[in-house]
Amino acid sequence: MAPRNPNGASTIYLGADGSWHGRVTLGFKDDGSSDRRHVRGRSKASVVAKVKDLERLREKGTLARAGQRWTVASWLDHWLNAVARPSLRLSSFNAYRIAVTKHLVPGIGKHRLDRLQVEHLERLYRSMIDGGAAAGTAHQVHRTIRTALGDAVRRGHVHRNVAALARPPRVRPEPVVPFSMDEVRAILGAAHDEPNGARWAVALALGLRQGEVLGLRWEDVDLARGSLHVRSSRLRPSYEHGCSSPCGKFAGWCPERRQVTPDRGDTKSDAGHRIVGLPRELVQLLDAHRVQQLADREHARQLWGDEGWVFASAVGAAINPNTDYHRWKALLRKAGVRDARLHDARHTAATVLLVLSVPERAVMGIMGWSSTSMAARYQHVTDQIRGAVADQVGAAIWGGVSRRSDAN
Repeated sequence: MAPRNPNGASTIYLGADGSWHGRVTLGFKDDGSSDRRHVRGRSKASVVAKVKDLERLREKGTLARAGQRWTVASWLDHWLNAVARPSLRLSSFNAYRIAVTKHLVPGIGKHRLDRLQVEHLERLYRSMIDGGAAAGTAHQVHRTIRTALGDAVRRGHVHRNVAALARPPRVRPEPVVPFSMDEVRAILGAAHDEPNGARWAVALALGLRQGEVLGLRWEDVDLARGSLHVRSSRLRPSYEHGCSSPCGKFAGWCPERRQVTPDRGDTKSDAGHRIVGLPRELVQLLDAHRVQQLADREHARQLWGDEGWVFASAVGAAINPNTDYHRWKALLRKAGVRDARLHDARHTAATVLLVLSVPERAVMGIMGWSSTSMAARYQHVTDQIRGAVADQVGAAIWGGVSRRSDAN
């Protein structure tokens, strides 16, 4: 009689069905029972090879766990709502959610998670670009699936993160194009008699992000000490239908819509929580703005929503970021300056600080940067401006064409 295999050893045998079978013990399932996998084949050699493959993966610790056979769609749904959501800021979660629901699930959701290949992802990125998506959008999709698969690897559902091997589209950083001082003066001049005109002075002088400016409350501003405390950020509102019968419109246009997101959330990063000093001129602008807001409040009477926003609507409500964006574009046209992104106001403030040789750490604190690499993006701009100043000084002292121009 052949000796009995020890507990846990692999077995290979010829079954009554005429096929060869193999069983390999790989560990334990979630309920504590033995995880013993079964393979079969027409020949003993094929089953021996399959058993050895399983044993090799077991020794490396790279074998997917037993249990639910996840598809990409089912794993992303679980990961998004059970893993990512509790630990993410709302803005980050929404970015992941859009990548999952709009691109990943429609594009690769039917694949089994453990059979997803690098090429599947790269073809998805290519199809997105060919369909008109920006490289930055495809890159966000790549970051999302890479993070989701990283959690799947750590939990043993797959043995490798194929997204870490995929090549996402190259994203070229948008150029830093600050406003000139003449343009800044023209914008502030045009904003002087506009509602919430001081809002643009805060952006151009302090470099606050759009959400940070719109999320300010008067309790965050100390005009006596000349400081401003960035504590949170205005969130883009999301809505759901409130109509009893389908209105046939998008949720945001539903007559009975309900806002499902809070007005304020966390700043972009921990470095975004900061106290910023206010120039004397900006203190004066904010003080005048507060006086005007009190007059608006008196005029609105019972319609005024007493929510404490520094920059509010005509009835005291939070300003929608989309409304703010369109007001910025209208302001540029009124000022007669070039069209530009709202974020270029932030670039302008950062450039001024660097040109003035404010220490990099101090600039990071004012701008709310979490990495010194951000300052490097401005290097070519600040060098160019410093060079132009040096040329002007040289021309003023020595006359004629400056030495820098001669060298070129």
